[in-house]
Amino acid sequence: MGTVFLNVMDPDEVKEIIESLQIQRKIETIHLSNVYQRVLAEDIYASIDLPPFDRSAMDGYAVRAQDTFGASEDNPITLDLIEKVGAGDVPREKVGEGKCTEIGTGAPMPEGADAVVMVEFTDIQDDRILVSEAVAPGANMAACGSDLKKGELLLSKGTLLTPEKIGVLSAIGLSKAPVFAKPTVAVISTGNELIKPDQELQHGKLYDINSETISNAVKSCGCIPLYSEIVKDDYSSIKSKINEFKHADVIITSGGTSAGAGDVLRRVADDMGRVLVHGISVKPGKPTLIGTLPDEDVDIILFGLPGYPISALMIFESFVAPFLREMAGISDYADKKESFTVKLAQRYHSARGRSHLVLVKIEGDIASPILKDSGAITAFAEADGYFEVPKNVEIIEKHEKIEVMPLSGLF
Repeated sequence: MGTVFLNVMDPDEVKEIIESLQIQRKIETIHLSNVYQRVLAEDIYASIDLPPFDRSAMDGYAVRAQDTFGASEDNPITLDLIEKVGAGDVPREKVGEGKCTEIGTGAPMPEGADAVVMVEFTDIQDDRILVSEAVAPGANMAACGSDLKKGELLLSKGTLLTPEKIGVLSAIGLSKAPVFAKPTVAVISTGNELIKPDQELQHGKLYDINSETISNAVKSCGCIPLYSEIVKDDYSSIKSKINEFKHADVIITSGGTSAGAGDVLRRVADDMGRVLVHGISVKPGKPTLIGTLPDEDVDIILFGLPGYPISALMIFESFVAPFLREMAGISDYADKKESFTVKLAQRYHSARGRSHLVLVKIEGDIASPILKDSGAITAFAEADGYFEVPKNVEIIEKHEKIEVMPLSGLF
């Protein structure tokens, strides 16, 4: 007889166990061209003042503000033009009394000038500028350090690097940034019946679905999947393959978790490490296994998912994905999928004693349960989300409101 489940646990209890698993985030420093949607691993402080010099915020004329007082359209004030300065130029002349410098947006302010008159309020007569509007000191210019002073906090650890945040790093001349390294996750499909998609389908064989679906789900959690060849459902093959991937941060297997005589993952996990969970009171996905494998620094986490694609992906979504996002440092950003309330299209019967995760198709404000078994991958092709039926609920009536969690919108 095969090994029986040690103890079928409540889903909340399992989530507490997963949350207690030790995480060690690794840090790598990479070029800004590669940091999009990565997460800062350290606080970043300004290495220079921003802006690094007094600069014009407008096209116009750099002036001494006091020289423009009293100017109006009816009574313009005349100033002598002494120089033209564009962005990237260095002013050579000091702006003295009655003088001005033509200046472009972003150009350094010349010595002596403390404001900029917008070009719209000026007129030119030879080398003399007629100013028809007075300006106050500091008008239409940005003072050195007015945005950020050298040494001030620019971006905090844990910031998701979006285009605008990357631009901020570029503004202080940073070419590389420290980010959390993407955790590596080995994805191993087990089963004597499985073959690769490019092989000829023979009677009794099935194409491997889980390698691709789980690997892409891993990517959606900010992690790097490590692909594996299909593994036969025997002790030595599974143990050898797990040993091969012990350099990974997490190992995810699919198949080989049930209590049947032919399923051996439990024995392998017992011999190689420690089994924390074997059996969750949830449908689909009851025969899920969670364990740890000893390593030098932090134990490798082992998730043994059921072999049926629906079961594997639903367990991944509900239990594994939050852990991977936390490990990758993106949980603050990726877990913002918002549930929504709709009406159930038909009466739904659930077996008491286990929580049910039910896929649904949404049309308007109506959710129709997808009543296919956990081996039917087409259920996911139709699904827009899922809802949970608590273990103490047997019937949800037609048109009763349910809370649906969308499947899309992952990181």
